Amino acid sequence: MNGSPDLSVRLGRLRLKNPVMPASGTFGYGQEYSPFFDLNRLGAVVVKTLTLKPRTGSYPHRSTEVPSGFLSTIGLQNVGVERFIEEKLPFFSGLTPALIVNIGGESVEEYAGLARILDQHARIDAIEVNVSCPNVRKGGMHFGADPHVMEDLIARVRSETDKPLIVKLTPMVTDICRFAEIVKRCEADAVSLINAPLGMAVDIKTRRSKLGRNPSGGLTGPAIRPLALYLVRRVFKSVHIPIIGIGGISSWEDALEFFLAGASAVQIGTMNFVHPETTVDVIEGIRKYLMDHGVESISELVGTLRD
Repeated sequence: MNGSPDLSVRLGRLRLKNPVMPASGTFGYGQEYSPFFDLNRLGAVVVKTLTLKPRTGSYPHRSTEVPSGFLSTIGLQNVGVERFIEEKLPFFSGLTPALIVNIGGESVEEYAGLARILDQHARIDAIEVNVSCPNVRKGGMHFGADPHVMEDLIARVRSETDKPLIVKLTPMVTDICRFAEIVKRCEADAVSLINAPLGMAVDIKTRRSKLGRNPSGGLTGPAIRPLALYLVRRVFKSVHIPIIGIGGISSWEDALEFFLAGASAVQIGTMNFVHPETTVDVIEGIRKYLMDHGVESISELVGTLRD
């Protein structure tokens, strides 16, 4: 092979110079990680979930370690879309990676309003829709757990923006392929798999949740990687739509598992807290693997797992 391998990928209409990015909620607003490495090395930056109004988030304790993972309930703490645009967005004017803004809310109207506002800003390259938020009109049921509600939500968001749209699916459903089909039918560009499954941890001394007043939280880290890989493979074989793989990626070897299973790109979450340079280590590890094996493009590996 002559020269460096091609790491660029296409997620629908969104093109990235390489397939590695941080997962929403683990990278702040990007600037927090700039002292650790050059953010221009990333394929994209995904900021934490934005809502229309600022949110203070959940009660403490918000996180606890569990075997091979991390349990957390942050409660979508964020500065709100207005402060994000005024205070956080200017930082990205000097960066080259794509900027993906994750959005959440408690009603279809809130999601639609966010999409409408973000659509006006050219520096925002794509929107990732977090459907694991509670729909207050449905008694707190997650948008992503009801196919009819989710289809209404994604169709409405799609109508409010021309930007590439990514939908981050929850694994807490019977058949995730059905939900990926809805995403495709609503003309979104890609799916992110998976959002954190719910879990809990108990302090047997106090007989209370280790998350304090919060009975449960999202489980992340290496503990969920086998589940995430399984669901990525299922969707890849069933639905023709680009996939961003997420779940317990700690190394370039882990990332390659997701590419082989069918992901076109990956997001790295929990490991950003452990080793802030994990994303760039993964990028360089993938590059070296391709060179060592004479593979000219990362796209050549996608979905090549032998059944």
